[in-house]
Amino acid sequence: MRAHQIMTKPVITVKPETTIVDAANIMLQKHVSGLPVIDAAGKLVGVVSEGDFIRRSEIGTQRKRGRWLRFILGPGKSAADFVHEHGRRVDEVMTPNPLTINEDTSLAEIVELMERNHVKRLPVMRDGNVVGIVSRANLLQAVASLARQVPDPTADDDHIRARIIDAMEKNDWCPFGLGVIVRDGIVHLSGVITEERTRQAAVVAAENVEGVKEVHDHLCWVDSMSGMYLNSPEDEGLAKAS
Repeated sequence: MRAHQIMTKPVITVKPETTIVDAANIMLQKHVSGLPVIDAAGKLVGVVSEGDFIRRSEIGTQRKRGRWLRFILGPGKSAADFVHEHGRRVDEVMTPNPLTINEDTSLAEIVELMERNHVKRLPVMRDGNVVGIVSRANLLQAVASLARQVPDPTADDDHIRARIIDAMEKNDWCPFGLGVIVRDGIVHLSGVITEERTRQAAVVAAENVEGVKEVHDHLCWVDSMSGMYLNSPEDEGLAKAS
């Protein structure tokens, strides 16, 4: 998937001279967490977001730094903080020169940009104009929409079993002696693991196969040095119950 398939449009924007109060009210009324800032020439000059309203004098949340820290950071940092905490216009609190993407940017690239640069939204550009915005909420919506896809008509037990085995065998954590039994979409996994995190990976791999209703874990953990083994927590629980 790419940016144009999940982005929010049309984009609600504000001007650099928009007041802080007006920007906050727009975000509340439109249920958005960030707004691109567009100047008189139509150029994207910044983004103002919820995070810009966290440290504000009106609610008494200004940064309170000790004398030594203020000395180390210098007067410039204190001055910048003061403007951000007391500024009355969007251009005084916004993040300038924001990162942007284009309509064909892949979701993998978008997530990489967000994580690497610690941002929660990216304006989408076309020919120098903002045509959309992708936020974490858009990514969440994409995940939810994929979960509602039309069921696979070939998702019978035999196909499910084959797909689970294929999904696991391509990974280096695949359990030794993997056994997969499927009855009416209910999966039973067996085999040997030597790393406990492999158990969850195996269950998740099975859960992601279309048509799977439940996954039962019968994977046995074995210590490669001593040969000591432990049954799965599910099997231990059944043994105690009986």
